[in-house]
Amino acid sequence: MRALIQIRPSADLFAAVADPSVTVAPSEVAGDLPGFELDSGFDPFSIPHPTDSLVVIRGEVGDDDLDNTLSQLSGISSEHRSVAGVFADPRIESTITCGDTPAVGTGQDVQKLFRTDELAAAGMDGHGVALAIVDTGINVAKVQQVHGGQVNIDTQRSWNPPGVTGTAGQFPVAHGSMCAYDALLSAPQAALLDLPVLQSKKQGQTQMDGLLSDALAAYNHLRTVLTDQPEATRSLVVTNSWGAFSPDWDFPVGQPGNYSDNPNHPFNVIVGSLEQAGADILFAAGNCGRDCPDSRCAYKDHPIGGANSHPSVLTIGGVDTKGQRVGYSSQGPGRLSDKKPDVCSYTHFLGSTVFGANDPDTGTSAACPVAAGLVTAIRAVHPASKLSPAQLRSLLQSTAAAQPGGFNYDYGYGTLDTGKILAELQKNAATRA
Repeated sequence: MRALIQIRPSADLFAAVADPSVTVAPSEVAGDLPGFELDSGFDPFSIPHPTDSLVVIRGEVGDDDLDNTLSQLSGISSEHRSVAGVFADPRIESTITCGDTPAVGTGQDVQKLFRTDELAAAGMDGHGVALAIVDTGINVAKVQQVHGGQVNIDTQRSWNPPGVTGTAGQFPVAHGSMCAYDALLSAPQAALLDLPVLQSKKQGQTQMDGLLSDALAAYNHLRTVLTDQPEATRSLVVTNSWGAFSPDWDFPVGQPGNYSDNPNHPFNVIVGSLEQAGADILFAAGNCGRDCPDSRCAYKDHPIGGANSHPSVLTIGGVDTKGQRVGYSSQGPGRLSDKKPDVCSYTHFLGSTVFGANDPDTGTSAACPVAAGLVTAIRAVHPASKLSPAQLRSLLQSTAAAQPGGFNYDYGYGTLDTGKILAELQKNAATRA
């Protein structure tokens, strides 16, 4: 089984890992770890922690006698290094679709519903905002063809996981291109960062498999992207249309290395730290809704887990352009945070044509970047220094078009409502003035 190990190294070794000008081999960090096969292609990096100095490495532990192996690893301690934790590195997959019903509306309908003309008139078109698409990679030629305008790919701040070759914006037409198109509906001037985490096919079974450890490394890169920006204008939006579908891919719930229910898993920790630094992070709720669950869904209940249910992210459910919840949109409660999904966004419309001329952009995979585009548009005028990610989440929740009775586990706080968002932003601006 793949695993991540948190090492507490000597002060000198930690300083070397934390220094971007110094190259540290994974073996220097790992030392001799019994029962652990080190991945020498995964560079070690530090994990944010308020009171400790921790470095992450990746490898494999044997499935036989797993509990004993984990116990042995967790007990290792010396003057040079100690093991601070052993965590699951589950497979992750996109949340593309469930069912084959026809499209409801078009991308243009989504733009009308999100009042993109009003957004643009207010200067909210995504200009100057970094929008990270963490997915299968973007094919800019395809996106430009259907988008009908210039697509800005920021090659300098894009990133590939270990072992993945290719150039930002030049990956095969697939799920990531759909996500890019959907995000640009509201934020056509955004600077797209291409992070093809789901190109890591070594461990998975489909073209849209990846490893959580690659997402962890991607977020480590995004932390630098964010902190390199001037604090006064800092803006980074991260959209994630993927998740873990099965408990069999994870350590058991209650085991210290578990991902789905464990806020101390390194990926859940880095998600929280990136949000604290000023990033808006959106995750798809998933396609395990009781009406029409994806065939991969193996959780008996509470299918929104791990970072998809993190309290510091905006978890996105799906509705069609008529405002009806799509049957595959996962229902709460979430595993890390009870009130999930947060809000719903639009999906199942004819848009990118990535999967065929008549095939809709579908799943909460589409709903998530559609919502991320709206957040990116807002950030063009309201950076994190003026409106923190937590404050923006609260605003989106409070202005959503709610269902009778308020919050529920089908729709969250309701469907995103741009008119109410703009009115609230104007009121807040007048108050500050």
